[in-house]
Amino acid sequence: MPDEPVDPSDIGEHDAPPIAEKPYKIIFEANKCIAAGKCAEVSENWTMNITSGIAQPESYFIDEAALDDNIRAAEVCPAKKDRGVIHVVDRRTNEEIAPDPAGDGSLSVDW
Repeated sequence: MPDEPVDPSDIGEHDAPPIAEKPYKIIFEANKCIAAGKCAEVSENWTMNITSGIAQPESYFIDEAALDDNIRAAEVCPAKKDRGVIHVVDRRTNEEIAPDPAGDGSLSVDW
């Protein structure tokens, strides 16, 4: 039996804080980051790693207070032909809030 593909919405849930505390999570396709730095310009949660040359979030699990900045980071990311590699997911519904290129809440992770 071949291994099933990883469901992106399952990533990180094993060690995650309670949903009530941090109802949103970041799924980051680091291998597709093009180091444009747009995310770090608009969100305090994102920094550029000088050694690796790619972005990295301070936290993968966020609350309402950090939601808008991380949505903006996902929306301004130019990687994957402007579809972005930062995905903000509502853990309660597993719907992608941003960038949501299909407009239907489905995860646009490309693994």
